[in-house]
Amino acid sequence: MLFTAVVLMAVFAATGMAQTSASTTTDAGAKLIVPMMIYQDAPLHFGTINLLLGVAGTCVLPSNNTIRAFSGGIIGSSVAPLPTNAAYHVTGTMNSTYALTLPSTITVTETVGNSATMTINTIKARFNGQLTDGVTSTLSATGTDSFTLGGTLIVAAAQVAGIYHGTFTLSVDYN
Repeated sequence: MLFTAVVLMAVFAATGMAQTSASTTTDAGAKLIVPMMIYQDAPLHFGTINLLLGVAGTCVLPSNNTIRAFSGGIIGSSVAPLPTNAAYHVTGTMNSTYALTLPSTITVTETVGNSATMTINTIKARFNGQLTDGVTSTLSATGTDSFTLGGTLIVAAAQVAGIYHGTFTLSVDYN
């Protein structure tokens, strides 16, 4: 019996020393990005427009070309300056997606009297190589991209003739 007790104690002692921990190999990493930069290549300009006195109107400048569409009391002119889409190029981390934040409106003010204003709304962007307007894109394998802007200029019925100017902010950031 003593022999049986010793054997049982040995079995229990071996069981009590069973392994209770485990280990594994896992992954670690980091993503390094460079700050995004945006540069203006051309200003947003609706060109020269003829007013028909007493009639409000709009001028639509598409995001991807300078063929303006007029309605109401304004018509286009071939007098300089001609219309231009705002144009920008962006740099950042290669193959990264990013979003563009556009203003909802832009106010331009007559530069002599500084009292007359007009509003630009429906601001849209067209990224390089895209067929439709959008607000997201992907940087190329070299970390670059570009886009153009257009919008709708609202001209009041009694709009003061003159040169109008304004500024606006847009931003880009990684998704």
